[in-house]
Amino acid sequence: MTSQTEHWILPGEIDRYATAVNAFRADEMDGERFMALRLQQGVYGQRQEGVHMVRVKVPGGQLTSTQLLTLAASLDKYSGHPTVAITTRQDIQFHYVPLAQTAPLLTELATAGLTTREACGNTVRNITACSLAGVCPNEVTDVTAYLQQTAAQFLRHPLTQHLPRKFKMSFSGCLSDCAMGFMHDVGVVAILRQGEAGFRLLAGGGLGHKPRKAVVVEEFIPQEQLFAAIEALIALHNRYSDRKKRAKARLKFLVDREELIRTQAALAATPLSVEWQPPPRHNQTIGSGLPRQVLEQKQSGLYVYPVKLPCGAITAAQLRGLAEMMQQEPSLTLRTTADQNMVITHLTAARLAPLDMRLQSLGLGQPQPGDNIVACPGTSTCRLGITSSKTVAAQLTGGTADLRLRISGCHNSCGQHHLGDIGLHGEGQRLHGKLIPSYVVHLGGATQHGGTIALKGPTIPALRITAAVARIEQSFVSQRGAQLPFAQWVVHQGPTFFAELLRDLVEVSPEEATELARDIGEAQSFKVLQLGGGECAGAAQDFVAANFSEALHERNYCAAFHQQRKMDAAIECARHILSLTASSILFLAGIKKP
Repeated sequence: MTSQTEHWILPGEIDRYATAVNAFRADEMDGERFMALRLQQGVYGQRQEGVHMVRVKVPGGQLTSTQLLTLAASLDKYSGHPTVAITTRQDIQFHYVPLAQTAPLLTELATAGLTTREACGNTVRNITACSLAGVCPNEVTDVTAYLQQTAAQFLRHPLTQHLPRKFKMSFSGCLSDCAMGFMHDVGVVAILRQGEAGFRLLAGGGLGHKPRKAVVVEEFIPQEQLFAAIEALIALHNRYSDRKKRAKARLKFLVDREELIRTQAALAATPLSVEWQPPPRHNQTIGSGLPRQVLEQKQSGLYVYPVKLPCGAITAAQLRGLAEMMQQEPSLTLRTTADQNMVITHLTAARLAPLDMRLQSLGLGQPQPGDNIVACPGTSTCRLGITSSKTVAAQLTGGTADLRLRISGCHNSCGQHHLGDIGLHGEGQRLHGKLIPSYVVHLGGATQHGGTIALKGPTIPALRITAAVARIEQSFVSQRGAQLPFAQWVVHQGPTFFAELLRDLVEVSPEEATELARDIGEAQSFKVLQLGGGECAGAAQDFVAANFSEALHERNYCAAFHQQRKMDAAIECARHILSLTASSILFLAGIKKP
């Protein structure tokens, strides 16, 4: 194993998880405590009893042939489902894994340097990047090495083990911001200032029920100061985000206190417990956006081949086929993308046609007009799902205009419905005494150059949503004139236009309500299952664990100040450590509330 792989996999960690699984199954461990351990290892409950989703972290989406083969073998052995799924965070997800099989699955993944650690829960999630990092012609800096070091540094970091809520980061190689930093807790965007390479730092973005674009924390940070600034922002989230109100516990709710964010980012000068090691500079450049067709790389004579997957689904046979191609041509690289697809890079022109034929034999190929569709699992597996987003995705098309469709089964925006040309999120609406599965339509979202949050439009019954999407696309094609982009066309038309365009699909008579009271592909009447919501640690456990994690983090700073003979600062850190541990002990004794 490389030193990088050794950092991802901690000896004994999976053994301890396996022991916890056995203890829980034998009723020797409390369910809340076990849930916290399970989520820490990337094992999430499904809406189906007794089986789990297991999420594999893939920083920047980069996978080797060995890892592809391991994913294929693991899918065959441990999952009750024919495919794994690529997510909008470039992760890999297994579904229908029995609890007893989760530890063996994690063990097998570890042999290929794949970890599930902290892929779920209130910690730093998988860090995403431009899928063309290092190969696209518009790159300022190849962000790959910066991303990898950041991901490695914050894995198992004391500061990140019990954050108020999850923390998402992305790295983009140029101002096109293909990794969509504007919708992340922290977005890192490579820029040049007077010939010096550095980064623009964004903070406080997010989607979900209250979407918000990130603010610019620093216009320019030198490369060697990046890590310190990121750590300061995580510390800000850990210290000030609202732990009592889970719905408001993301960094975006601190955006109004922008001066506080700037103050924390200025802590870049604070001595760190681990020194930032900037990767070597070189003159490579990357591009903006994912190609919808074969793209010439910045490296002369080499090409990028985009591989389309239906809503991120890929079989074991397809994974093995891709691995075999990479083994036959070791220069090839493969990455997952944030739109649930894959790209293969470093192909010569002579290899494009043979690759295309090989992919076709696997049931894979390039994107086609109309198939630019992203969907979360929805009610197929997700405990929070309201509508069957994947089922509706299979019936939709972006048409000849190749519109980007983004579909979520609830308002949480795992399908990034706020960013599509047309976005849909599922909900139930009560009409004429019937609960009708429906989709709220969002229009005109954009993902590059600062991004655009889509306009919220009408709510359409699920059984009518294919007609609604087709009508919008047809209207756009017929009216846009001189190739007006869809987002600009939406702004030009305005909300009233879409309300009138879709009025007959919105209106439901009492006679129609019964027929519309079922989801697409379902025969029975629609109902929203009460499955207890998303999984998170209990309030008491979270309060105590967070305090002890922060105390451990403060200990590192205390040691750093002591080594520099800054005794006043070291003493202040020691006081804070005592305060954190004492408040936790008092809380457990029932004397103090969180």
